[in-house]
Amino acid sequence: MSKVISISISFLILLQSFGLHTDDIAQIDEFIEHAQFHYKEYGDNVLVFISKHYGNLKLEHEREHQEEKNDHDQLPFQHQCHLTPLVVFTPNLCTQELSSLVVFESNSTNFHYQAPSSSLHAMGLLQPPRQS
Repeated sequence: MSKVISISISFLILLQSFGLHTDDIAQIDEFIEHAQFHYKEYGDNVLVFISKHYGNLKLEHEREHQEEKNDHDQLPFQHQCHLTPLVVFTPNLCTQELSSLVVFESNSTNFHYQAPSSSLHAMGLLQPPRQS
């Protein structure tokens, strides 16, 4: 199941990197109908049709044929930008159980303490303050 989800998300990202949108796929029939209209009316082949609606001839075609504006708005690939936030949650499917904790005790010592000895202390120079 996770492979199917991964493949479908990868396919979606691939289509969006090409600039395809789900609405574009649904509007392919309008694209074909309008291309056939251009072929019958103007004798345009597919490359000229694409240039008139998506390429160098787009501005000129829009100025000359204002009556086709509604048809042009229905064509696919008219969006300027498409962003899709993608949030992926992957649960950890490993069900590794924790065994009981083992506590290790060490009886060896790692330090050595020696009481401070100083000749100044023995001579009585280091005494606590006295009340006056």
